[in-house]
Amino acid sequence: MPRHTTPLAVTGGMVTVTTEHRVRTIAFDRPAQRNAMTAEMAREVVAALSSAAEDDVRAAVLTGEGDVFSAGGDLQAMADRDDTPAEALDRVEGTLTALVEAILGAPFPVVARVNGDAVGAATNLVAACDFAFAVEDARFGEVFVNVGLIPDCGGTVVLPATVGYRTAKELAMTGRLFDATEAAELGLITSAVPGDGLDDEVDDVLDTLGEKPTETLALTKRAFRENLGRPLGEALEREAYLQAIAYGTDAHEEGVRAFLEDRRPEFE
Repeated sequence: MPRHTTPLAVTGGMVTVTTEHRVRTIAFDRPAQRNAMTAEMAREVVAALSSAAEDDVRAAVLTGEGDVFSAGGDLQAMADRDDTPAEALDRVEGTLTALVEAILGAPFPVVARVNGDAVGAATNLVAACDFAFAVEDARFGEVFVNVGLIPDCGGTVVLPATVGYRTAKELAMTGRLFDATEAAELGLITSAVPGDGLDDEVDDVLDTLGEKPTETLALTKRAFRENLGRPLGEALEREAYLQAIAYGTDAHEEGVRAFLEDRRPEFE
């Protein structure tokens, strides 16, 4: 998938959105604040992901401007708020919850390009992405407990499904920081790479995904998402239902024909 041409960029808010050869890159753009997330930033990322499907995007990359992916929630914004519990519920559901739902629900792969520390809510965003590559000196951590909060942004749902139930509880209850090497060992990220190799790793997986059928990737992602936490019998029924849909796609027809003709498939 060629990606080295002049991109279409949208700036002006708290994120920078670049679309190039059907790959949308969404970058947190508050480097002076270590890309700490605000409600408005979350809404902008949700909008960028939601509009991507309409723009025929095949994959998205989530990253940060500067040398940090994201420091998590903006503590100054937290200090300035005086929410009631009901107001806090509305705000969290409309921002961080909506953000992780947008990542999980996107009908295309979302790749985390972790160019530096990704802590708090950012750790859980990384867990929600389909692929994640991080520079070796990046740090992660479920630091919510250190400010009297529980994990959000999918931290009690996606994180245990990614690293395991007991490990997720240990990370959440200790609030400790850990490096990219450990993150890879835990399965939180796909791999830890030297800083100068980050873009190559991301490009390689995007090239691989670009050769796969878009509709099949969307169905695969949907199957994993919809079966997250579903009882076994219901999960197998859902899997069979989605497989039946896959059997009727052009991608399946082309894949079988290419195999029988001993050639590479040409997917749309």
